[in-house]
Amino acid sequence: MVTDREPHDVPEGSVDALQHYFDTQHEFLSWLGIEVEQLGDGKAVMSIPYQTKLTNKPPSGQESEGRDPIQGGVASTLVDVAGGMALRPYLDDPLEDSLATINLNVNYLRPATGDLRAEAQVVRAGGSVGVSEVLVTSETPDGAEEGIAYGTGAFRLFSGR
Repeated sequence: MVTDREPHDVPEGSVDALQHYFDTQHEFLSWLGIEVEQLGDGKAVMSIPYQTKLTNKPPSGQESEGRDPIQGGVASTLVDVAGGMALRPYLDDPLEDSLATINLNVNYLRPATGDLRAEAQVVRAGGSVGVSEVLVTSETPDGAEEGIAYGTGAFRLFSGR
């Protein structure tokens, strides 16, 4: 990892504070059921539980034999949010400063039919732009954890504002 910035310690209780923010102040992420699992050391881990409201159902409305796959935009959102979250410790105030996505690239690897879990890692934290890479995994019908999407994001970092 290359950085122009040094990461700050993530204040105790930050994961809970961010989860509370998503649950009470961010209607879209709350609707998705996003969960913050880990934050710090240039890494963020987040998840979204499998819910039928997030799936691609066939136009016929016919029930499928197994689980319907999760719509790809859900995985893309997880890449975006987890990628930005991993950069938060590089902001002057990890809980109050902001960042904005300036580029997002997502490659879909296979359908997701279970809970989604994203592990984001900071690639670079520069003076005003940070880059993260994210692997989203999901449990397959046979119980294995497989990558379903891989993405990178570039984010504008707004510190001390």
